[in-house]
Amino acid sequence: MKPWPYPLWIAHRGAGKLAPENTLAAFRLGAAHGYRAFECDVKLAADEQAFLLHDATLERTSNGHGSAGSLGWAQLSRLDAGAWHGRAYAGEPLPTLEAIAAYVIANAFHLNIEIKPTPGLEARTGEVVAQRVRQLWAGQAVPPLLSSFQPQALAAARDAAPELPRALLLDTLWDGWFGMAQALDCVAVVTNHQLMDAALIAQLHGAGWRALCYTVNDAADAARLRALGIDGLITDAVDRFPPAA
Repeated sequence: MKPWPYPLWIAHRGAGKLAPENTLAAFRLGAAHGYRAFECDVKLAADEQAFLLHDATLERTSNGHGSAGSLGWAQLSRLDAGAWHGRAYAGEPLPTLEAIAAYVIANAFHLNIEIKPTPGLEARTGEVVAQRVRQLWAGQAVPPLLSSFQPQALAAARDAAPELPRALLLDTLWDGWFGMAQALDCVAVVTNHQLMDAALIAQLHGAGWRALCYTVNDAADAARLRALGIDGLITDAVDRFPPAA
């Protein structure tokens, strides 16, 4: 396998559940706990501004309403994406991919970007996110790892910026997943931690791919996966798992 430039421990959505997910505040908190690699979700506004948000709709993690992809950035940028988590974070905005890139690059951190399209915009989201990542990380030694549950998004990312590393996300081992990862020229497969076992890691490593898991919040799960030779652990528990350990 090719050398793997990313740390073992990756902070989920910035700092998981300790701060409002997918915000700069969450990234800062994860960094305060020693994390140097982060996962986040990126989708497109109606005017194709790339920004961080997990859900297709705005209600759960902001004071907005409706489909996030139906609004332009001028509207999205005014939303409060922190108050839902607690008064200390009131006024925290949704961050652009550009803002996250500036923070990550300035601190020499690593990033796993999950391409999270608004339904129906899988290919366009993959294309635009890959193009923006290529521009924002130009000249950097280690670009972000692009991942997605949506093969269409990864295929479009591959076509737009083939040099960027890609990973297929799996919540089940659906028929044809292995061939799809091959067709997408992936460097890694990221699964629900409950799917990962010795046989699957051997299969992935045998193909020359890295094996990563989400969302590993239990010490016993982490120990089991590390003993099996896992290459990446995405966690919410940044306060309980020292990333250097």
